Amino acid sequence: QVQLVESGGGLVQAGGSLRLSCAASGRTFCGYTMGWFRQAPGKERELVSGIKWSDGRTYYADSVKGRFTISRDNAKNTVYLQMNSLKPDDTAVYYCAAESALRVGFPTTAFAYDYWGQGTQVTVSS
Repeated sequence: QVQLVESGGGLVQAGGSLRLSCAASGRTFCGYTMGWFRQAPGKERELVSGIKWSDGRTYYADSVKGRFTISRDNAKNTVYLQMNSLKPDDTAVYYCAAESALRVGFPTTAFAYDYWGQGTQVTVSS
C-alpha cells in the first residue's frame, strides 16, 4: 500500500524558512512525478513544485520561483521542499502527491495525481 507522509510544517515569521519532507513507501517510485501542492482556505489546491523521480527534472509555480527548492533522496525515498523567504501568502496546508502516468511534463491539476499525503500546515505570520 502506497503511503506518503509529510512532515516539517509549522509557524514561522515572514522571511523565515521551513523544510517539508515527504516520506514515500509501498512501491518503487521510479518514473513517478512527485508534487507539492498547497491549499489555502477558500482556494483551490495548487501545484507549487514538482520533481521527476527518475531524472530530477523540476517544476516551480511562478509564485515560488527563486524561493522554494524541491529535491529528492533516492536512498531514503523522500522528497523535500525547502521554503525560504516565506510570505504570509504562503500560508496553507501543504500536500505531497505522486503521479504514476509517466507523463513527460508536470500535471498541474490535483485530479491527475494518484496518491496523497495527509497534509501539513504551514503558517507564515506577518
